[in-house]
Amino acid sequence: MGVIVLGACAVWALITATAHDGRPEGVLLAVLAVAAGYASGRILGALLPVAAPGAAALAGLGLALTAAHTTPGPQFTTPLGHGGATAALLALSTGAACCAAWAARGPAQRLALSLLAVGIVVSAAVLGSATGCAAGAGVLLCSLAADRMRRRALGLGGLALAAALVTGATWAVAENVLPDGLTASLEGQLTEHRVLLWRDALHLTGHHPALGVGPGRYGELSPTVTQSLLPDGKPHSAPWQQAAEQGLVGVALLVAVFCWVLYSLWRSPRSTTIALTAGAALTALAVIASLGNALSFTTVTAGAGLLAGLATARPLADEDLESVLNAGDQTPRNQLEP
Repeated sequence: MGVIVLGACAVWALITATAHDGRPEGVLLAVLAVAAGYASGRILGALLPVAAPGAAALAGLGLALTAAHTTPGPQFTTPLGHGGATAALLALSTGAACCAAWAARGPAQRLALSLLAVGIVVSAAVLGSATGCAAGAGVLLCSLAADRMRRRALGLGGLALAAALVTGATWAVAENVLPDGLTASLEGQLTEHRVLLWRDALHLTGHHPALGVGPGRYGELSPTVTQSLLPDGKPHSAPWQQAAEQGLVGVALLVAVFCWVLYSLWRSPRSTTIALTAGAALTALAVIASLGNALSFTTVTAGAGLLAGLATARPLADEDLESVLNAGDQTPRNQLEP
């Protein structure tokens, strides 16, 4: 299912790029990063169910600390929006640390990994990333609540609903359908410039609902971008960027990727606590991506795929691991005897 969904995303990006002379490199790189991260997570999660997510959490924290020097995927304008990438990496790192803690067997190991998760949230506050701190704290709380939940389908359904509500709220703000007081309050938090970018994206979607304007062409056609001093060519919302550049089918494919991840977590052989913790971190990423351009950064998309793979891997038992390591030695014993 994952191969079909990710393959469809790549093919549709090429179709829309061909129709409108777009640039699909960024989309193709994001698809490749998710696929590579997911495959790596499945392998490492099977061999090292505790060490792999712990190392991923440390790596994500290190990348977040140096996010000011991180560049997004193929760009044709000045790269901006590092704050969203930092927050996304911190949320994913917190989720990976919590997954490692729940997978640990010894109390000392579990305590150390739990402290790592708390330390990542504290680091977000020290870095001044309010979004990253809030997202990490939310992942921590969801992880604690997941320990008492036995029906993972209910929890994953709630996470999907939360992502849908945030996306719907961005549409409501852009379309100005909320009460004036609430709209003014939200625009003050989101900034008027971001809301204007969303409105441009919806305007382009209305004129090109089927194929969009082509990948990478939003910055050329958005009046808000052309009037900005330092434009980055992004609407700072993954759903509305997909809608503007790849039409409604592109939005449906983006939703399908998120639903595939949640379905994989529902079918995961790992414990419900680990599945829901990873789901909370990936939902936090979806919320951040709805409000910014976090998915434009290859480290973020690869990290999301890695966490999903770690949380859906089937850990090898000790005897299974020994058989895998010794699989190359197939020589019968009677052939070794003189």
